[in-house]
Amino acid sequence: MDDIDVSLPSKKDQTYVYSNEILNKSGSLNEKNDETEVLQTTTDVELVLDKINAMSSEDAMKILKDAIMEHESDINFSSETMDKIKLLVSGPESYKKPRDEYEFDLRAEAALIAFYSPYPEVRSVTDPFDDPNMTCESIRVYVLAIIWTIIGTGVSQFFAFRKPSITITSAVIQLFLYPCGKAWELIVPRWRFKLFGKEVSFNPGPWTLKEQMLATLMVNVANGGTYVTKDNIMTQKLSMYYNTDVALGYEFLMNFSSQFFGFGFAGMLRRWVVYPVKAIWPTVLPTLALNRALLAKEKKTNINGWTINRYSFFLITFCASFAYFWLPDYLFQALSTFNWMTWISPKNFTLAVVTGSSLGLGFNPVTSFDWNIINYSYCMTIPFYSYLQRYIGMVLGGFVVIALYWTNYKWCAYLPINTNDLRDHFNKSYNVTRVLTNHVLDEEKYQAYSPPYYSAGFMVTYGTYFIMYPFSIIYILLKEWRPIYDSFVGFVQALRRKSTGQVYDHYHDAHSVMMRSYKEVPDWWYLILMLLSFVFGIIAVETYKSNTETPVYGIVVTILASVVFLIPFTIIRASTGYSLSISVLAEMIAGFMFPGNGTANLILKCYGYEADDQAETFASDQKMSHYAKIPPRAMFRGQLVTTTFQCLVSIAVVQWQMYNIHDLCAADQPDRFTCPGLKTIYSASVMWGVIGPMRTFQGIYTVFAWCFLAGAIMGPLFYLLWLKVPRTRKIEPLLLMAGFMSWAPYNLAYYTPGLYASSFFMYYIRRRYLAWWEKYNYVLSAALTAGVAFSAIIIFFSVQYESKTVSWWGNTVISAGVDGGNGQQTLLELPEKGYFGLDPGTYP
Repeated sequence: MDDIDVSLPSKKDQTYVYSNEILNKSGSLNEKNDETEVLQTTTDVELVLDKINAMSSEDAMKILKDAIMEHESDINFSSETMDKIKLLVSGPESYKKPRDEYEFDLRAEAALIAFYSPYPEVRSVTDPFDDPNMTCESIRVYVLAIIWTIIGTGVSQFFAFRKPSITITSAVIQLFLYPCGKAWELIVPRWRFKLFGKEVSFNPGPWTLKEQMLATLMVNVANGGTYVTKDNIMTQKLSMYYNTDVALGYEFLMNFSSQFFGFGFAGMLRRWVVYPVKAIWPTVLPTLALNRALLAKEKKTNINGWTINRYSFFLITFCASFAYFWLPDYLFQALSTFNWMTWISPKNFTLAVVTGSSLGLGFNPVTSFDWNIINYSYCMTIPFYSYLQRYIGMVLGGFVVIALYWTNYKWCAYLPINTNDLRDHFNKSYNVTRVLTNHVLDEEKYQAYSPPYYSAGFMVTYGTYFIMYPFSIIYILLKEWRPIYDSFVGFVQALRRKSTGQVYDHYHDAHSVMMRSYKEVPDWWYLILMLLSFVFGIIAVETYKSNTETPVYGIVVTILASVVFLIPFTIIRASTGYSLSISVLAEMIAGFMFPGNGTANLILKCYGYEADDQAETFASDQKMSHYAKIPPRAMFRGQLVTTTFQCLVSIAVVQWQMYNIHDLCAADQPDRFTCPGLKTIYSASVMWGVIGPMRTFQGIYTVFAWCFLAGAIMGPLFYLLWLKVPRTRKIEPLLLMAGFMSWAPYNLAYYTPGLYASSFFMYYIRRRYLAWWEKYNYVLSAALTAGVAFSAIIIFFSVQYESKTVSWWGNTVISAGVDGGNGQQTLLELPEKGYFGLDPGTYP
């Protein structure tokens, strides 16, 4: 496409009269009706139609041939569209339609790909034009973003230790940003002043879509407490865990080091997961849809009989979702946990284990009417085939769980089938304090107590993780080696010439062409940020050795390991929406380097897992700004500012909680600040840090070591299958593995209702009513989610905080039987000797 003009026409204000039958031939410009209508078409349609009319058949043919090469194995590219493109490329004889229709369809498909996007889901939330003069980086954006970062982080951090936790989601904050921006527009005087030689206004006029998007991106990246504060520092501080006197300076250094390390990583990822067209990042599309619904102006059109605009549709759906959520969340909780099959025989253990939603595996055709559960895995965002493959993987994994349980593999039948809680040989939660002396493993205490045991579901989850790590590296590098290599070369060349704005010259899709109007953030800015973050980390572990007990080389090794997995993991997330975690590997690496040291395990996991997770979050925000045409340097500055406030607010909230909440994290804390997540963090640090991976791999669970070998063998085999059997290229084995890794504590009850929603909206509606789907699908998803989030906050503070319960059958039936925790909970009872497994004194 290098020799094809990809410039975009200027915005026009005209009325076009087209037959809907002809418009339908473009693939998504409109829907076919029986009669010709006069439509006031949108600017999007006008621009694409202009390009269709101006394009030559030769250029169209070249674009479509390039598209076949690039997207033939693309899991997100419609197979129907690919078949149509292949027929068009074959010529009018193969297409079997009149010549004029063939010519129009040829140019229409090419125009959508070259001047808009190959993906309908992207076209539905973006524009094929840009206005570089639209107000974007303004004072009010910074003020409002900082205010809502403080509120969002403060609330999320404060309630992070509560069961259940409360979070102000980005969707809710978007709803508040919009009226705040409009109020600023109407109230604040339009005073002007000079700043660095440029005139700046307190009120530049109407609150724009780009201002809304920039403010959303600034808040989104910093919404919620930091990982270090919520998990590491609290685990180190609390008396029931490591009971360490953590210095305030250490808290500041570790917060800024870990958060900004991810920021720097994201800058390195841009060529792999932001600029490429195939990196669609499906999970960011509802955010774009919501902001467009709030601010984008649209002309009235008739879509399959629907004429309502996006904003009105959003408001109606939001209100309905807000009102309905009172039923499954408070008044009729059986609608949320709809374990109806267990009601047939509440005391039947086998029925509860197989079909139950709490104790069981969730093999139930109808499990919930609660949008919070239906959308647990982003059913209206993730592409249908991605969702389906993960679901298939989870079903297959469920059969493995059942097989392990009923064969009592590694004594798992003495435990609940799908718990993620480590258990001792009495089937009690593993009490790690019984094997520690000064936070280090005491061999004598360990041999007198018990090793930790995994449930069947937890074994499947962990085993698949160990298969996935070598598999993902080998498989992705073999399959994507060329684009990975080209992007790496481009990165090195950019560093050598210190390029600041020419990176988009290597990308020729419509969105990258439009982004050429803005200066890109130089790579060396991100490298400096990473270097400063690393320096902060060194200062933290060297200055506060009593808090860390971690040598610097441990941080270096962990960061290098995370870099190896960062690119393939982020490529998968960018194309499928699913995140593969490095957390278990980071814990294991730390355990091998520093056995017996739980604190070092906590810190190195932070640099391994959290830095990667932050990098993926920042990268997804960069893709959002790419779609919305936000100047990259404006977003860089804005997110640096809000991330700084996120760190400061998180530390302040935790300091207040430590000294003002009585019995914080105690099991009987009266306000339910019981810190359920910290128990998992602490147990993992003990399992992999104190006890160590050597005891695990060479002791009870030797199969885990073989899983690494299995993954290394499977990688080349699946690549050969992909290479030699083209029909299998839509199958993504990493998604199947993601299904296996979804067990413990979650089960099919959290994924089955989403499969129905995905099948209806992401498959049926998308295929049959594409224009409706493009206009309303993501708005519907965002409205339902925002309604639930806002309703949950109101319900909590109005009726749940003071424990105003509604006791009736609809709320008690879900916990009346075995699935609710009453009666038999394990397949096998403890032997007569009082414990199962290895005998004391013989533990590995």
